[in-house]
Amino acid sequence: MIATPSKTSTVDLSLKRVFSIDVFRALTMLTMIFVNDFWTLSGIPGWLEHAHGDQDFLGFSDVVFPCFLFIVGMSIPFAIRQRLDKGDSYAQISRHVILRSIALLVMGVFTVNTPDLNAKATGMRTEWFQILMVLGFFLIWNQYPRREGSTKTIVTALQGLGVALVVFLAVRFRGGTDDKLTTMTPQWWGILGLIGWTYLTCALLYLFAHKRPVLIVGLWLFFTILCIAGHAGWLRSVWSDGPNDWVLGNGAFASFSFAGILATRLLTRFYATGKQQQILLLFVGIGLLLLVAGFLSRHFFIISKIQATPTWIFLCCGIAFCLYAGIYWLVDLKGKAHWFDFIKPAGTSTLTCYLIPYVYYSVANLSGLSLPHSLTVGTVGLLKSFVFALVVIAITAVLGRLTIKLKL
Repeated sequence: MIATPSKTSTVDLSLKRVFSIDVFRALTMLTMIFVNDFWTLSGIPGWLEHAHGDQDFLGFSDVVFPCFLFIVGMSIPFAIRQRLDKGDSYAQISRHVILRSIALLVMGVFTVNTPDLNAKATGMRTEWFQILMVLGFFLIWNQYPRREGSTKTIVTALQGLGVALVVFLAVRFRGGTDDKLTTMTPQWWGILGLIGWTYLTCALLYLFAHKRPVLIVGLWLFFTILCIAGHAGWLRSVWSDGPNDWVLGNGAFASFSFAGILATRLLTRFYATGKQQQILLLFVGIGLLLLVAGFLSRHFFIISKIQATPTWIFLCCGIAFCLYAGIYWLVDLKGKAHWFDFIKPAGTSTLTCYLIPYVYYSVANLSGLSLPHSLTVGTVGLLKSFVFALVVIAITAVLGRLTIKLKL
């Protein structure tokens, strides 16, 4: 990472790494691990959890995934600019994007199927399946040292072992009940799979549209309007026998990421013209406008993450803009990035951080050990889940020092 630009800097951020984006990503991942641990708790406030599919409500947990997709979008312009500056062709960048997306899709399919695993038919418990699954992912996609000489041979062998392990698990997997067994299927792709499809769509579109700002705005509008059209029934009038979703979430997920892309383009433009101080007011203003749009759209659509409604899009995009504005002010303008050093691995080793709980829960179940009930209830339980998230980040940091880090 680079030094934070000063208030008077006119550095072109398209060539730089911005601390506030890493901090936003780290805070979002910390929150994601925190809320993903709620299943171990009882007696916690309902507003913290996900709303039900038919419930007109925005739970705290319902905001986390949109914020992560927003950050995915914010990172795309920097990543593509870096590769273009290195001399990569559009074909090379497209290949890189596709390979990263395939990796996320594979992980997503595995993680979305494991809860349905039939231990008897598969021949192993869910806990062992998950441990071997994560091991296979790390063998394939670990950030290995530079591949030269004997090191290259060893790395190739380890990756080959990982591929064999993942294929074995995929073939071995059986889900469902004994009288109705299923093989591994995409289902809803899982969180990682949704990120993979969204990244694939937005990164490729941005690659070929990055020189045309108006087209980028048009793409955000397209995916947002597509979501509105789906929920308003307009798509059904065009194609009565068509699918419920023409694309995943009828464009909702891509809308979040393109909002992030637009945020980065605005950030870059204002830095290039020396107007860093105005970014705060601009992003807060955009955020408030989106929040107003969300409350207005509630007259037509409920707030629902499960249904991926337009109201959910507007409200969460508004929240993301406002949250990032606050983080930008504190981190980039006030130079307080060091305040977040303790969660830095969650922003730089995000995928590693996300997968560690799969191993932790599996090992805990296999050991037969469990926390006292008093530590999993109410406020104390929430504190436990927060500490758990910090422990996961600490483990990620230790693994990073041992050169164990997923890098797609």
